[in-house]
Amino acid sequence: MAGLVLSFISVLVIIYVVPFLVYGVFTKITDLKPPEGVSPAQFLFGIFVSKVGTAIAFVAIFYIARAIFDQQWLLYAFLWWLMFVIGEIGQAIGPNYTWKEATAGIISETIYFPLAAFVMKVIL
Repeated sequence: MAGLVLSFISVLVIIYVVPFLVYGVFTKITDLKPPEGVSPAQFLFGIFVSKVGTAIAFVAIFYIARAIFDQQWLLYAFLWWLMFVIGEIGQAIGPNYTWKEATAGIISETIYFPLAAFVMKVIL
């Protein structure tokens, strides 16, 4: 049980912190702006809640299917990456989301899914 909790915390930290670093860089090198009409605290809390759900699912599915994914953790990360990249593209096609935001999201996911899967595999 301690491994599951440590995995969840580790994955949550990785998938919460990496996007801030990537979006921070994107803000400096492009004209990416933070969302308007919402306070920074409300925005960060909303992101946190979303990432908690992702971390729970990421760890739980891996744990349940670890007999399959233990040696194929990179495949596991790739499947999650693919799902989220398709989501980023879908959001960019729709309103109120730019291709700059989608690109930053895809870069973030390219970093944090393999990193989170590796750390989780080592812990579990």
